[in-house]
Amino acid sequence: MSSNPRNALLSSLLGHLDPVSLCQAVGMTPDPWQRTVLRSDAPRILLCCSRQIGKSTVAGIKAVHTAVHQPNSLTLVIAPSQRQAMLLFRSILVVYRKFGRPVAAEAENAMSLTLENGSRIVALPADQRTIRGFAAVDLILIDEASQVDDDLYEAIRPMLAVSGGQLLVMSTPFGRRGWFYRATTATDDAWQRFVVPATQCPRISPEFLLRERADLGEHRFREEYMAEFSDSSGSVFSGADLAMILSDLPTFDLQKRLAS
Repeated sequence: MSSNPRNALLSSLLGHLDPVSLCQAVGMTPDPWQRTVLRSDAPRILLCCSRQIGKSTVAGIKAVHTAVHQPNSLTLVIAPSQRQAMLLFRSILVVYRKFGRPVAAEAENAMSLTLENGSRIVALPADQRTIRGFAAVDLILIDEASQVDDDLYEAIRPMLAVSGGQLLVMSTPFGRRGWFYRATTATDDAWQRFVVPATQCPRISPEFLLRERADLGEHRFREEYMAEFSDSSGSVFSGADLAMILSDLPTFDLQKRLAS
């Protein structure tokens, strides 16, 4: 049976309006947490996730939806290395192509996509020398965010000051340190936070996770698959141990010592 052109057009329009419909249009069935992220208009979204959980899919849908639905928009794809940025950008291109290139490309290469509606998607390694030239950004995607250092993260944030754009950061944990750890574990409402362990992904089997736990060891497994921040396996004391030790030390009053 031949497809109905009107239905195809309606599906395309729905995809433009609703990123979940776009996801379904390219043959992807989003998990519940992915649906929430895709439809969220929160200014800052944080995904602390297991490996292979589908965060690249979410990023690809977000980027393509923004570029198609918001003419003249700018999306930046940032990762610790050029290779990581290229991998995420490749996922974005897959979504764009599967969706039938709803807006034609003026230029397309391994690190950027420019559409005829004026929108751009640009992939960058986490380097202040290349990032600081951008302003009025509509969407920033930071992949492997736990490995992006504090100084660079602070250099990225002002790019959204004028545009009021959205910041989506994604990562597995990487030790109890840095801005990503602090942002994930804070209790304020500065972020819309999602912590997604592998056990919430129907595509990852319990048998696979059992093998990974045995092969990787508990510390590595909990960071890679359970989205938990762990103390370094080489640490003599855990973070909790150090906090307890420090809390038992007598208070040292520097002003009194100097005055005496």
